[in-house]
Parts: sequence; C-alpha cells; structure tokens
Amino acid sequence: MDSARSPAGPDGELFPRERTEIAPGAVHVPDWLGPRRQRELLDACREWARPPAGLRTVRTPGGGTMTARQVCLGLHWYPYGYARTAVDGDGAPVKPMPGWLAELAEEAVAAAYGPASASPSAASSAHAYADPLHRPYDIALINFYSGDSRMGMHRDAEEKSPAPVVSLSLGDSCLFRFGNTVSRGRPYRDVELRSGDLFVFGGPSRSAFHGVPKVLPGTAPPALGLTGRLNITLRVGGLD
Repeated sequence: MDSARSPAGPDGELFPRERTEIAPGAVHVPDWLGPRRQRELLDACREWARPPAGLRTVRTPGGGTMTARQVCLGLHWYPYGYARTAVDGDGAPVKPMPGWLAELAEEAVAAAYGPASASPSAASSAHAYADPLHRPYDIALINFYSGDSRMGMHRDAEEKSPAPVVSLSLGDSCLFRFGNTVSRGRPYRDVELRSGDLFVFGGPSRSAFHGVPKVLPGTAPPALGLTGRLNITLRVGGLD
C-alpha cells in the first residue's frame, strides 16, 4: 500500500499513530490507505453511487431514516436482510462486487492480524478468524456521512459467515464507538478514525455493537476533494 507518511504523523503529531488492538479481534490500523489509493477508492465510490441501484436513504421498519446514505455492492442490505435488488430503492439489480475490492479486503485482514500486528494474540488469529469455507469477500456497504450524520449502536448480524468485517474510512474523521457483544451500552471504547484508516473486527469481536456518534467536519485531507465521510465496509455473506 502507498501508506508512507511523515515520521511526525499526518497532522504534525509528535508521535505517529500506531496499530492498536481495541478489543480481542478488533484492530485499528491508522493511515493504511495512502493518498493515491484513497483517491482511487473515492473515484470508484462516486461511480457506484450513481443510479441504478445507487446511493439511497435507508428507512427502518419503525418509520425512521438513517442519516447516513448508503449504496451496496454484491448484495443489497436493507433492514434487516439482504437481497439481489435494491428492494428499498429503485428495485434495480445490485452492482457486482469487484474482484479487486475483495482482494483489498483480504489484504486488510492480513494487515490487521498478520505478524506485524501490535498484539501477539492478534498475530496468530488471522486463520482462526477467517471463513472456514474460504469464501471470498462478496458484500460491500458504502455509507456516506454528511457533517451532521450519525450511526446508532448496532451489530452486523445478517451475515452467516464469521469472517472479519473490514472497515475503510475516507474523508472527514469521525468518532467511532466500539462496544461489547451483549448490549449497546458500556463498556465501549471511542476511536478517532481518519481518512485512510483501517478497522477490522472478527473472532470474539465479530458481533460487537458499534456506531458513529459524531463526524468531525472539515477534517478531510484537502487534496482528496471530499466533503463528508465515506465508510466502505466489506463482508463475507456466507448466504449462498
């Protein structure tokens, strides 16, 4: 990855941010995507967001709406299941999951759990946390957050595969809240995710509650050309 940054960190910090295991199986890798890869991924997201089966507002069964808008690849997520068409949008067939994006997810898992991991326990967990049937990453959920968007605490529970969830951030920073597997309340830990950051959670943390209580407007890298935040979440559905 073209992720090299200044030794002082991307914002002039005295010490660069380091890979951190937030909870067992949940790993934050700062600055994993370099500037060039971020721009490439942003360009792809803009194409995926176009109709048909493009960016839409998600409505919950109770009549509410999510403040983050979403587009899906591979399979279309809606509350609370998956379909092959945009059943709560224009009804068009969902766009395919690109092979290169599935490969990027595998690279991300290796970066989080590989030998260079900050945690010895995580270093031996890559294979233990993977899909036992070796199914490829086949679903992408891309959420666009404006400055006042939020995401309540929730679990990614509609997939049958135990493979880790891969989360990539572009644009504005956010406060990401990573909780426990029992409830939406404490204990949880807040992590600042910036443009280019990677967050992977699998194994004992695969079903943990998580959310985005706050976006930090105006914090995107100026050269990226994005106002707001994009979060690309990659999953193995195991639904076939």
